[in-house]
Amino acid sequence: MRMSDKFEKKFGKYAINNLSMVLIICYAFGYLFYWMYPNMLSYLYLNPYEIIFHGQVWRLFTWLVIPPSRFDFFTLLMLYFYYSLGTTLERTWGTYRYNVYIFSGMFFTILGSFLLFAYTLVFMGEGLPIFWETYNTPYSLAPMFSTYYVNMSIYFAFAATYPNMQLLLFFFIPVKIKVLAIIYGALLVFDFITGGVAVKFVIGASLMNFLIFFFSGRGMIHMTPKQAKRRHEFRREVKKTTGATRHKCAICGRTDESNPELEFRFCSKCEGSYEYCQDHLFTHTHIKK
Repeated sequence: MRMSDKFEKKFGKYAINNLSMVLIICYAFGYLFYWMYPNMLSYLYLNPYEIIFHGQVWRLFTWLVIPPSRFDFFTLLMLYFYYSLGTTLERTWGTYRYNVYIFSGMFFTILGSFLLFAYTLVFMGEGLPIFWETYNTPYSLAPMFSTYYVNMSIYFAFAATYPNMQLLLFFFIPVKIKVLAIIYGALLVFDFITGGVAVKFVIGASLMNFLIFFFSGRGMIHMTPKQAKRRHEFRREVKKTTGATRHKCAICGRTDESNPELEFRFCSKCEGSYEYCQDHLFTHTHIKK
């Protein structure tokens, strides 16, 4: 069993279901703060200088409520778009793996902000306080360390998982999602090259989860649309069957008793009697004796 499977078996029960909706709820609180107490946002940004020198540790968490953009109709469309992508990925990968992907993106964003602080500490000297006080304003660098690029990583992950799925650009131009991902990726590379040091830290840190997942472990979470269709048919078939047999997933350890909402099935490609839940039937590594 791989190390990642061992971690999932131990910590998978703590994964947050429908994490994409949780993020949108956080944004809703952020918009309320923006409308009711706009000056309060300056106390919520991810600012390592304030965390270290003024003990404002809540900033390690409150930056998650900072909305990716101002509220309007197009923002609603964007949030719905990312919610659809996120929920699809969660169903495809499983709740635990999707949680790890999102939270690792958040962790690397926090890490990137502290690395930027360390960089300015070394190279700016006495100008450090001025830089970070300016950084903390809504029109400076602070909003850049937000969930914007984490959301972008969701899009890139979806494009890597379903590269040939078509979207309607401007509601009427059909285009494959991988084409848009390549365009967005090229723009990010351009911003990374031409932007300042802070921009490099923001983009590099926020998208590190995508680089790690899809260049070191892409095979663990990749599922083609054909496999997704097989998974849907499997769920439909299992719902037609009944029985009192106790089922247990060989990866996460969940059973039909502890999680009656799950569906279980034996894998015909594994050598031996190994049964998996719906989240791991198509994503596990086949066992060979």
